[in-house]
Amino acid sequence: MATSRTLLSVADLDPDGVRDLIERAESLKQGETPPHLSGKAIALLFEKPSLRTRVSFDVAMWQLGGHAIYLSPADVGLGKRESVSDVARTLSRYVQAIVARTSSHQTLEFLAEEAGVPVINALSDQEHPCQALGDLLTITEKKGPLPGLKVAFVGDGNNVALSLLLAASLVGMHISIASPPSYSLTSDEVEKAEALARQSGSRISLVTEPREAVQGADVVYTDVWTSMGQEDEAHKRRLAFAQYQVNPHLLAAAKPGALFMHPLPAHHGEEISEGMLDHPQSAVFDQAENRLHIQKAILLRSLSA
Repeated sequence: MATSRTLLSVADLDPDGVRDLIERAESLKQGETPPHLSGKAIALLFEKPSLRTRVSFDVAMWQLGGHAIYLSPADVGLGKRESVSDVARTLSRYVQAIVARTSSHQTLEFLAEEAGVPVINALSDQEHPCQALGDLLTITEKKGPLPGLKVAFVGDGNNVALSLLLAASLVGMHISIASPPSYSLTSDEVEKAEALARQSGSRISLVTEPREAVQGADVVYTDVWTSMGQEDEAHKRRLAFAQYQVNPHLLAAAKPGALFMHPLPAHHGEEISEGMLDHPQSAVFDQAENRLHIQKAILLRSLSA
C-alpha cells in the first residue's frame, strides 16, 4: 500500500522533485514556517540510535505546527514483540506519516507496503535519503547550481555513499567514489545510478585511490569506516581503510576552496584526522543544521493534502 508520498530512496524522486525540496527548504530556512501541519502527527519509529535525525524531525514537526512521537526499540519491538504488519497498520490509524530508522531496508519496504500512510526512510542499511538531500541543500548554498559540480566520496560504499551517488546522478553532479576493492558499492547499485546519470549528464567514477577521486572535486566527503551493526568488523576495517583518511593534505588535492563534508558522527583519527571538523573548508555543522530544513520540506511533501 506504499503511497506516492513515501520516500524510501533518493531514486523515488525525479530531478524536479529534488529541486522542489531544495527550494522549499531554502524558503523554510529563511523564515517561512507557518503552521502547515497543525493537527497532524508523525511516529518516529527507530530501531537504531540517533541524534541529528531524531532531533531534526522532532523540531521540524514542531516548527510546522504538528507533533512527533518517538518510539524506541524497547517501546515497540518491531518484528519481535509485534509484527511489522501489525505495527504499520496500527500506527496508520493514529498518525499521518511514519518516519522509520530500521536495521534492514527490507523491513522498511514491508512497513511501507503495510502502512496506510506515507513512510519516510530515516536510515536503513541500504540508504540514507534525508542525509543526501540535506547535503544537496548545503552544496547549493555554498557552491551554487548543482549541475556540473563534482563531489568525491572517500571511504566505505555504505548507505550514505549510495544515497549521495543517486542524488548526484539525479541532478547532474559528477561523482567519484574511492573505496578499497572489497568495500565498494555493488554493481546493481551503480547500474541504478548510471541509468539516472545518462539522463542528467552526470559522470560516475569508481576508483581505489583517494587522491584520484578528489582531483578537481568541489566537495570532498567521507563517512565512518564502521557503521552501526558492524562493530565486530572494526579492527579489520581500520586496516583496510588505513589509506583512506581525509586530512588537510588530501583536501588540498581537490579544487581550491573545496568543501569538506561528513554526515556525523565522526571517528576522529580514523576516517578524518584530528581537527578536520573545524577546518576552514569544513561545512559539517552546516550540514547538520540543514537536516532540519530539508526534513521540513520532506514532511510537507509527505503530509500536505
